[in-house]
Amino acid sequence: MSTHSERGAFAVYGNLRPGRIVAWTILFLGGIVMVTPLLFMFSTSLKSAGHVYDLRLIPEQPTLANYVKVLSDGRFARWFLNSTLIATLVTLSCLFFDSLVAYTLAKFTFPGRRLVFLAILSTLMIPTEMLVIPWYLMASKLGWIDTYWGIMFPGLVTAFGVFLMRQFFETVPNDFLEAARIDGLNEFAIWWKVALPLVTPALSALAIFTFLGNWTAFFWPLIVTTDPSLYTLPVGLSSFAVEQSIQWELIMTGAALATLPTLAIFLFFQRYIVRGVMLAGVKG
Repeated sequence: MSTHSERGAFAVYGNLRPGRIVAWTILFLGGIVMVTPLLFMFSTSLKSAGHVYDLRLIPEQPTLANYVKVLSDGRFARWFLNSTLIATLVTLSCLFFDSLVAYTLAKFTFPGRRLVFLAILSTLMIPTEMLVIPWYLMASKLGWIDTYWGIMFPGLVTAFGVFLMRQFFETVPNDFLEAARIDGLNEFAIWWKVALPLVTPALSALAIFTFLGNWTAFFWPLIVTTDPSLYTLPVGLSSFAVEQSIQWELIMTGAALATLPTLAIFLFFQRYIVRGVMLAGVKG
């Protein structure tokens, strides 16, 4: 007679159809292909100059000297601080303004509401490269070149954030809002104390996407800044790579340090990222 464990194992493996096994195998191999360059980057950052071209994944003589050398360069700390400051401020701005605009479009009725929403959505079809010239002309005219504000202003409010938050606010029952109005709350307090707590998953997903997008932003910060002290981390690393064109171990070390925050955010908030992507697709 078979035991319960044997029957359970048979039930699990019996459900593995050939097509599903092939799909999982492809996903596994694809994951290996995606992760391998990242592993080699961290591996190279732990190698000395004489072992850079050693293709072994585990260094023969690992060393932290590269990290000490890169971190002792004051410019790297400055670039890291710039990226942290800019990404944090832009994220907070998006959470506030995107959710406020989205709440207005979802819960208020006024002439032209759908037209305004369609106009906001239409900006998603414009490539960023086409917006760089008007952004730069505006920044130059207003004296925002080589300033933190010049780097941040294009992303302080985003059409994607408005769209995502509006879809979630549509699901908030109007009865809750009416009850809050009867209790004497003004509209701003209703949005802040009643509506926002009910769309926390969307806020979490928007915060993660916005922070990561601004942390890795390269094109616009490269154009709007010429002062090295205002470089963000991606722009600073590109100039660092030009200076250290032969010292690959230092280049990989800088890239590894820039990648660590994004990896940490992904590992800690992975379920919010997946939930945000899934719900944005379903509610769209």
